Amino acid sequence: MAGGLSGLSRENRLRKPYEFRRVRAEGRRTASSAFLLVKADRIEGKNPRLGLVVSRRVGNAVVRNALKRGIREWFRLEGQELLGAADLVVVARVRAAGLKGRRLRAQLNGQLGDLS
Repeated sequence: MAGGLSGLSRENRLRKPYEFRRVRAEGRRTASSAFLLVKADRIEGKNPRLGLVVSRRVGNAVVRNALKRGIREWFRLEGQELLGAADLVVVARVRAAGLKGRRLRAQLNGQLGDLS
């Protein structure tokens, strides 16, 4: 995307640290070897929002950015429908580095189903 945009509108992204803190404090969580997902119902608004946490331990910049693009693509195509009106924080773990395409989507869909 041109200009560094993530492909998600501002309304669909968690951007402020206090938004991440609220989701982590109030949300329900599920963990796997690749991801920690934390889901909290929205206080206001009806659009689902996504927040990403991908540390340097996951890999170099190329690996981290590819993983973030894959998660955003999943959220844009499938995650919003599954999530409803809620906020979701996805924390990538080291094992997430090798996930791409269908395997990435299957992993996230399965974990999000556990939170429903």
